[in-house]
Amino acid sequence: MTNAIDEAGQERGKRGPFRRFLAHPLVLLPIGVVLVALGAILPGIAINALHIDRSSPLRALSGLLVGICGLLAYHAFQRWIVREPRDGVRPGRAGGELVAGVLGGVILFSLVVGAVALLGGLSIVGLRGTGDLWVWFGIAFYSGMVEEAVFRGVIQRQLEAVFGTWAALAVTSAFFGFAHLMNPGASLFAAFAIACEAGILLGAAYLVTRRLWAPIGLHMGWNFTQGWIWSIPVSGGGTPRGLVETRLSGPELLTGGAFGLEASGVALVVATIAGVALLRYAYRKGEFMPPRWKQGQTNE
Repeated sequence: MTNAIDEAGQERGKRGPFRRFLAHPLVLLPIGVVLVALGAILPGIAINALHIDRSSPLRALSGLLVGICGLLAYHAFQRWIVREPRDGVRPGRAGGELVAGVLGGVILFSLVVGAVALLGGLSIVGLRGTGDLWVWFGIAFYSGMVEEAVFRGVIQRQLEAVFGTWAALAVTSAFFGFAHLMNPGASLFAAFAIACEAGILLGAAYLVTRRLWAPIGLHMGWNFTQGWIWSIPVSGGGTPRGLVETRLSGPELLTGGAFGLEASGVALVVATIAGVALLRYAYRKGEFMPPRWKQGQTNE
């Protein structure tokens, strides 16, 4: 990692003043967020104009297309603006890391469901069949790909280049939680829970691999399991029509209330423990970076 830092410093020294300004991580950060957002929003608007039926497999394909467009925008940002060849989305290890991430998300959220059920906060009413299967495939695709490109690929990565890993993880997690405050049924506790359980878990998954595939898979598996398998509101998005019809009852600290189980104390504990375990593994691998001023570099 030290060699990469030295090479980056030598490269910056060869640039003109304006190029050096544009190359600063705190300038690159908003540029990257806007580009990835536009890369996903514009095709999303065009697809929504088609009014695809909820029962059509095209709903899944449309979500996949929006997610891919977001990742392509991120790749273009890293390749031609940041000029960093290691952008974290090259397909080399995508398959294995995506599968591992998806399985991790499925298992983690199902553990949360099981724990809440044992505590009396969730009961199974019956089975619905396929429900909104294709809708939830689509949601899993675009939320996992686009949100991870923005939060882990751009925000965490650029903040880390200046402030180091610990600060970047903390700030990115806080941003991620704050972004969910705009959702229906959100509360300060819900935002705090999202920041801890998802921010730490997904940020740590990125640090372990230094690629986006594992956090994308985790995000997809978590959302799909929550929305389609267990029919539980995803971040306050209303009760889904999923495979298993469930009913939440009891105190909000246990059930998360209208926001869903992501705002429950159980999810906070289970997912945060998993995230801390991944953080410890990443630290032992030597994946943590110090702040820029401790790397022998000067701010530009």
